[in-house]
Amino acid sequence: MSSSQTLYVRHSPWLLLFLRRRLGNGWDAADLLHDTFLRVLRRPVEFDSQTGERSYLARIAKGLCIDHWRHAEIERAWRESVAAQPEACVPSAEHTALILETLVEVDAMLRRLPGNVREAFLMAQVEGITYAEIAGRLDVSERMVKKYMAQAFLHCAVLEAELDGLLVE
Repeated sequence: MSSSQTLYVRHSPWLLLFLRRRLGNGWDAADLLHDTFLRVLRRPVEFDSQTGERSYLARIAKGLCIDHWRHAEIERAWRESVAAQPEACVPSAEHTALILETLVEVDAMLRRLPGNVREAFLMAQVEGITYAEIAGRLDVSERMVKKYMAQAFLHCAVLEAELDGLLVE
């Protein structure tokens, strides 16, 4: 048996219970259990003890839980905004799935940005305020705001390339 198989046999019942407690249901727990072991298969690690194995698996699973909750929050917000629209404006299920996938990717990109870069980008793109106003709010120079925006736009370009399948991890 390979080390990944041994890891699965030893710890999957424990990890499934761990995930069930965190998520409150078996369906999501089973999905994240699967995702946890997929990550382990992609990046195998050698361990000194079973305690180290469980710690590693728990760390991956906790991160996946956080991603799951963020995704659920984005989906909830999207569904609330769609519910406020006239029925004729409601997108198809396929279109909704594409929108949600994009929103999750954008959220992940924004979370990877440093705080001031993220704030400057959101102020410019969502609020539509000038660089001078952003500089005043962030207490930085206008030149610094331009640097923040350049950094944010670079991240946007990378995200677009990833979504288009041009880049691989």
